[in-house]
Amino acid sequence: MWCSIFSFLLSGFLFTSPFVRCRTLPHSSKVSVLDVAASIQKTKDVFSFNPQMKPFSFDPQEQSLSSPSSSSPLTLQLHSRTTIQQTQHKDYKSLTLARLERDSARVKSLTARLDLAVNGVSKSNLEPLDSGFEFQAEDLQGPIVSGSSQGSGEYFSRVGIGKPPKSVYMVLDTGSDINWVQCEPCADCYQQADPIFEPSASASYSPLSCETEQCKALDMYECRNETCLYEVSYGDGSYTVGDFVTETITLGSASINNIALGCGHNNEGLFIGAAGLLGLGGGSLSFPSQLNSTSFSYCLVDRDSDSASTIEFNSPISPDAVTAPLLRNHELDTFYYLGLTGISVGGRLLPIPQSSFEMDESGNGGIIVDSGTAVTRLQTETYNSLRDAFARGTHDLPSASSVALFDTCFDLSSRSSVEVPTVSFHFPDGKALPLPAKNFLIPVDSDGTFCFAFAPTSSSLSIIGNVQQQGTRVGFDISNSLVGFSPNKC
Repeated sequence: MWCSIFSFLLSGFLFTSPFVRCRTLPHSSKVSVLDVAASIQKTKDVFSFNPQMKPFSFDPQEQSLSSPSSSSPLTLQLHSRTTIQQTQHKDYKSLTLARLERDSARVKSLTARLDLAVNGVSKSNLEPLDSGFEFQAEDLQGPIVSGSSQGSGEYFSRVGIGKPPKSVYMVLDTGSDINWVQCEPCADCYQQADPIFEPSASASYSPLSCETEQCKALDMYECRNETCLYEVSYGDGSYTVGDFVTETITLGSASINNIALGCGHNNEGLFIGAAGLLGLGGGSLSFPSQLNSTSFSYCLVDRDSDSASTIEFNSPISPDAVTAPLLRNHELDTFYYLGLTGISVGGRLLPIPQSSFEMDESGNGGIIVDSGTAVTRLQTETYNSLRDAFARGTHDLPSASSVALFDTCFDLSSRSSVEVPTVSFHFPDGKALPLPAKNFLIPVDSDGTFCFAFAPTSSSLSIIGNVQQQGTRVGFDISNSLVGFSPNKC
């Protein structure tokens, strides 16, 4: 009924703009069931996990790829933070608040990077650093930012660095391009779970000169003794500085030579025990780009689960996947933009102008898919329309006070399950991706408080976060410019 009333009130506008739609969709999922009891139990199970370092062995008959141009599929396991690091929080509420704080910091970092790119910040050399890599954190104002510096990288993989390979945990981040690892000698290193990488013990370690294409592709670099030094600085003052080199990266039985990465001798920040970062962005220095990978995909397991999934390179998108256009920003090639046309609640498209999801000529706007952001961010007017529609469809559920950035919460302590309106993303050619209830109505404590897991942003950039991606294989077909979503394909 509300949709019909809204359409009537805006009838004059609707005749002049085809982008505001409000109608019932045929054959769409109108209702989703949330298993409240199971969700609450998971919040309690988090504190009973006993994370262990995962055993990691390399095949002595490993396949060595002399150049990163093979189209052979490569697969490695993907772990949530829960599986490798025991939580230090006393209850699930405090854990949730810490996650949301990190998530807000990451979003600020991503939007800051885009602002810098759109406003014409160009690549520049670093001011000379002294031989001890000592400098003031406030001098670090580089254009590269990442939420992993605030510890919001929730997913990790175990990879091998060097020859023979030394196994370490690396944060996986679609919002970054530069790969790096902490290295000895360490002028300043944060604590990590594995021994710090020793370059002198690797037969494949090779410094890059300043004249190489890889060095010149960095946003910030310096030449010293004819070798390339890199710097990646982050929105909170965290940083990594060191030699830019090529090394061998081992994934399972495949060993890939000559991957450019930073060997950080001076690193500071909250990198949650990981040895470094594997950048999955769209830039030329990212891991997929250096592999010359035509595609890659990942499936993010529930962050409160102790199970693992996989990330796969050069694996095609499933034929039954829901696909959308993969778009790129001419001002910033790191992010993966998505061709989104609308959002529905309970089988009804919301009256949102399609321009709300589109990028303009200057590179502002648009919506990206990001593995490191947790909660989906939408422009404020778009979020308000979504939230109000969902609230109308859940008016019979007892409300609860807001929690951090969540303004729509419910007290489900007396329910074992509930039916809620389905939230769906819509793409060109009539394609739609309905989300399971657990991907948009999530527990924030162990007492039965659940919140609508979307949030507004004042930025022009919208982000589809990993809460909405959980349990779905997300594939990036780079060669055909497609993003694919395959539910339950972990």
